[in-house]
Amino acid sequence: MPWYLYLALKQLFPSGRRFPFFTAISVLGVALGVGLLVVVTSVMGGFGYEIRRMIVETEGEVQIKSRGLIPDADTLVAAVEKVPGVEAATPYASGVVMIVHEGRPAYPAMRGLDLATVGRVVNLGHYIRLGSLDELDDDSVVLSSELAQTLGVTVGDRIEIYSPLMIERLRSDELFLPREVRVVGILEIGHQQLDSSMLYCTLRLAQDLYGLGPMVHGINVRAKTGVGEDDLAARVNASALPRGVQAFSWMDSFEEFLWVLNLEKGMIFFLLLFIVIVAAFSVMSSLLISVVRKTREIGLLGALGARARGVAACFCAQGILIGFFGTGAGLILGWFMLAVRNDVVLTIARLTQREEALRRFYQFSNLPAHTAPGDIVLIVGLTLVISLLAGLIPAWRAARLKPVEAFRNE
Repeated sequence: MPWYLYLALKQLFPSGRRFPFFTAISVLGVALGVGLLVVVTSVMGGFGYEIRRMIVETEGEVQIKSRGLIPDADTLVAAVEKVPGVEAATPYASGVVMIVHEGRPAYPAMRGLDLATVGRVVNLGHYIRLGSLDELDDDSVVLSSELAQTLGVTVGDRIEIYSPLMIERLRSDELFLPREVRVVGILEIGHQQLDSSMLYCTLRLAQDLYGLGPMVHGINVRAKTGVGEDDLAARVNASALPRGVQAFSWMDSFEEFLWVLNLEKGMIFFLLLFIVIVAAFSVMSSLLISVVRKTREIGLLGALGARARGVAACFCAQGILIGFFGTGAGLILGWFMLAVRNDVVLTIARLTQREEALRRFYQFSNLPAHTAPGDIVLIVGLTLVISLLAGLIPAWRAARLKPVEAFRNE
């Protein structure tokens, strides 16, 4: 072991003391900053990760949309499935309807599914909490959990569906009665907005409610394993799509929202990084005090033949070691806080009696978290660099001391 590294360890951990106060405070300051960075980046990354998971599992990686309606969906689906990288494709129809149960109305978003192909693209069955998706037919629907709770509906109950087509028919003096259907399933995705406003039915029922005939609003596409969303969307667009029809990756469809989410994550990361910088200034001040207190010892090292760069390396090593131990402790602290994050949030909500507000505005049932390896590497790298910089000024000050002048110091 080089002498300057051995001396740095001895100054941080003197013999006879297990963990000196100066080292403990310095390491704790760095650890708190690293812990906060880990928690915030993981939670912000969790929002993006959960949104991606929900979109991909309920709509596929790529969505094919048109300015109007897609007339020949079966032919287009067959053509899209021949594109390299496409696992499967399924058409859908969407819109807004009004449903009524025992005089209580609601206005959910409707999604019509092609039962013959939907299972190969989206995994809605994974989110069914009551009933079964297999029982869905042209005279039945599946409701999201919050919507069913609002209406007081359970599996087996009957509801009435009113569509905008009724207004169009009334203008033509035609009578269009509401469609009475049976609830065969309750679905819970985990996102409050989706769970409070979604109705799933067969594609044929959706086409009847909107008077679409054989036409659809779009096609969802599932990518093969290892194929990127953007790459697949480009391949589909390069194929023979009809005029006015275009494929979008899920990131393109939610580009503005994801940009805002990434901007928030970046800004919060930048602001919290100042905690590590403040801790580094504390480390630098302590090392400068150490240089002043150990001036005669530094002079003795020079008299014994130590070079200036070796003396400087001793204090730089102290900064790096503080950053290393602080980063390790911060990672442990951050991962512990992530493990108990939901308990902490729910406890605060109960103490402030804001549980209902948390569910209404927060949008997720649980606080999401996803720790990306790239974020951890960035946090560790920046912390070690800042810790090294914190040791440079004390190292420069120590390296400039001449042995004769150091021995004169009282």
